[in-house]
Amino acid sequence: MADDDMLSWDESVFRDEHVLELDYLPEAFLHRDEQMETLKYALRPAVRGSRPLNVMARGPPGTGKTTAVHKLFDELTSVSDVEVVRVNCQVDSTRYAVFSRLFEGLFEYEPPTSGISFKKLFGQITDRLVEEDEVLVVALDDVNYLFYEDEASDTLYSLLRAHEAHSGAKIGVIVVSSDLDLNVIDELDSRVQSVFRPEEVYFSAYGEREIVDILQERVKRGFREDAVGPAVLDRVAAHTADSGGDLRVGIDLLRRAGLNAEMRGSAEVGTEDVDEAYEKAKYVHLSRHLRGLSDSETALVRVLAEHDGEQAGEVYEAFSEETDLGYTRYSEIINKLDQLGLIDAEYTDVEGRGRSRSLSLAYEPSAILDRLEE
Repeated sequence: MADDDMLSWDESVFRDEHVLELDYLPEAFLHRDEQMETLKYALRPAVRGSRPLNVMARGPPGTGKTTAVHKLFDELTSVSDVEVVRVNCQVDSTRYAVFSRLFEGLFEYEPPTSGISFKKLFGQITDRLVEEDEVLVVALDDVNYLFYEDEASDTLYSLLRAHEAHSGAKIGVIVVSSDLDLNVIDELDSRVQSVFRPEEVYFSAYGEREIVDILQERVKRGFREDAVGPAVLDRVAAHTADSGGDLRVGIDLLRRAGLNAEMRGSAEVGTEDVDEAYEKAKYVHLSRHLRGLSDSETALVRVLAEHDGEQAGEVYEAFSEETDLGYTRYSEIINKLDQLGLIDAEYTDVEGRGRSRSLSLAYEPSAILDRLEE
């Protein structure tokens, strides 16, 4: 390698590394014009002071759903008398937690952590909307987590019926789901189904050429000129397509590949940097899911990884010993981990014992244990 291809100790392959972080909001939002138009159509009444249409945005992970909400909300914040609040349901997965987040969004301080009933919290939110004559647009991002905790129907019922409980309260809801196995409407109570008739927006997986377009924009803003060549970009796009077209894998992969090049002291990212980085970037979902688990859920994942291939009974005994939790809670957590795609839990017929659940991890045990230590 020639000297001019080497980095000096204070140089970087990056122009702006923040562009390659997963929470970065890109200026150019490519290949999502149709989806943005549908969302704007649904929310246009809010700009006129009316209750907007409700929306259900679905699609595989990493297809721009959250970015679309952020872009839209950025535009709406400039409109007086429209309030927007995005709730991350992976973090706030109960009705009370969702409304606490709405309270914080409206009043710009958190409600008391104890001693305030849901009814009072709800009343303060709707009072504010009526007094100020404001329209509230709520995005329930990763709404599937509300379903996993059996909180979705109560939460949506309270939001959708707010105008009945308090005349003049105007709330519109965008539900965002990445779980394609979850039929949002079918899983809701009939009392919610009767009032929830959302506009549907589908975010399909990006194709390889679309992935190249989008990542090229990140490369232009995030890397120094000539640090990432076409062959490297194509390799990143191919790995991203192999991961179901999840753009987050590609963005994380670019950043890790850049760090690998720096580790070698190279001013240029090579395909070998990409291939090495893919071993970690492909687990971006796993890391995200693990970060959102409670202590008891994390404990069960660890037990499953440490007892991989063993009978379900042995797994339960080890879990119970570690947490002092009973079978009911164990079974609930198994269901949630199955819905998240962290494990496969299937009922099988066991000779002499009737039906039993066989548990298997959806990832390598070593990959799970490594990420639990992060």
